[in-house]
Amino acid sequence: MLLLQQMVIFFLIMLIGYICRKVGVFGENTGKMISGIVINIGNPALIIASGMNPETLENKAALLVTLAVALIFFAIMFVIAELIPRLLRADREDYGSYQVMTIFANIGFMGYPLLDAMYGGEAVIHAAIFNLLYSVLIYTYGINRMKTSGQREKLNWKQLMNVGVISCLIAVTLYISNLPVPMVFKDTATRIGAVTGPLSMLVIGDSLAQIRLKDLFTDVRLLLFSVVKLLLMPALLLWGLRFFITDPMFLGVCLVMTATPVGSMTVMLAQQYDGDYRLTSKGVALTTVLYVATMPFLFWLLKI
Repeated sequence: MLLLQQMVIFFLIMLIGYICRKVGVFGENTGKMISGIVINIGNPALIIASGMNPETLENKAALLVTLAVALIFFAIMFVIAELIPRLLRADREDYGSYQVMTIFANIGFMGYPLLDAMYGGEAVIHAAIFNLLYSVLIYTYGINRMKTSGQREKLNWKQLMNVGVISCLIAVTLYISNLPVPMVFKDTATRIGAVTGPLSMLVIGDSLAQIRLKDLFTDVRLLLFSVVKLLLMPALLLWGLRFFITDPMFLGVCLVMTATPVGSMTVMLAQQYDGDYRLTSKGVALTTVLYVATMPFLFWLLKI
């Protein structure tokens, strides 16, 4: 029921974006403008707000274990992301889009509510460690891969000094130090960050208005990608992790990090950095539809 409710909310806001583009409320540059707001204002505020969370784990060593697992997790995901577009025989110019869609899932909107409902607040804290690393990577690797081949350059320290990475450093500092933050700043960051989800979905709806919707379910390559991302990768992850991790809650966190749909931030990056935002919009929409069926199956696997 929770999965269905989240999906309905997701698609209703996308529908508003779709209609706004069709009736002319959104123009040619609206999607890119909103994406700039999300990438440079909304999402950084959301990241900083996550570091102000008063909930902490009693066992601080557990956070270090989570961080170590997250580092290994993303290292594996990088290898998989390099292989998937080649195995799918994607067009060369679409490699970056498939790589970003492979690694970056919809943790915040789809993952957190599910973990909170199934395991409680402690699972969300573990997921937040994954999400901080996720945020650093999407503002570095993600941006780099979404640029066209002519714009792309090797990652360097200058690329690390962007608003996303800086906001991650602030969040980590606040979280580790437990610095008291005045409520007015906490509420400001939380409320600004809250616009990230809805604005992202409006942009996805705007992008979908520019394609034929039947293409969403007739793109064989994208369908294959969705099956790999939502079923094959998470199932293999569960099989591998069960040899090293026995805590069902922690396995559930790792599962959700992998098996949630393509993250809406992929579309924001594609809009902002001239990537294929039509492909990433279709990827977000299609994996979100299929997620309602795949996630219950994966949790059934986790139980057995």
